[in-house]
Amino acid sequence: MMKVPDAGISDKDNGTIHDMREKMSRLIASSSTHLQHTPSFVTTRDGIRFSIIATPFRQITEVPEYWMNDIREDDHILDIGANIGAFCIRAAKKSSHVSAVEPFTTDILNTNITLNEVTIKVFCGALGDGFPTRIGWDGISSMVSTYRLHDLIQMAGRCDFLKCDCEGAEWQIRPVDLKGIRRIEMELHQPPIGGPINTELLRYISEKYAFSIDRVPVHGPLGLFGILHAWKQ
Repeated sequence: MMKVPDAGISDKDNGTIHDMREKMSRLIASSSTHLQHTPSFVTTRDGIRFSIIATPFRQITEVPEYWMNDIREDDHILDIGANIGAFCIRAAKKSSHVSAVEPFTTDILNTNITLNEVTIKVFCGALGDGFPTRIGWDGISSMVSTYRLHDLIQMAGRCDFLKCDCEGAEWQIRPVDLKGIRRIEMELHQPPIGGPINTELLRYISEKYAFSIDRVPVHGPLGLFGILHAWKQ
């Protein structure tokens, strides 16, 4: 008598299906974990990605006021007051030697650096006189470690191109600390933001650099005087 094969599923088939289900379960679990840890982001017109994270302070993604078209591939760039990376990430697309200094938003800054697949040294702190200082910005304040510009340049390794947006602390820069810096892009403030204007610093810049200042109109932010663009002569 001919034996008719069982039309059902064999033990071997059961084992194969079980293995497939196990692999699918692991794949789904892995994908779910990955999605949970991937932040949402927006992409600017020039292709820079910024994470979407709710904060009580401003997250600046565009900085057209700063001129950066002349950044050189071998420039060492120091971004003081980096916020979430609008300047330093774009600079890192032009040079592989970029350092950023930021007292409040370093976690978001590091997330954005990763999103854009660039390499930037990040230092948590602020420009100042070298002593811990309470700094306030956009309604938040904290005791922050401050550093002289000379010390920040040593931490970065070098500085050819300085971008500085530090809410009045720029007046604590000593003229001698600008030695070796080829280009400066800097916000200039006047009271009530920051201390008194450092006329010695302005005199040094006017003697050693060709420069222009984009004056802020009367309806600009309180205390913001203008943007300095300077080139070493």
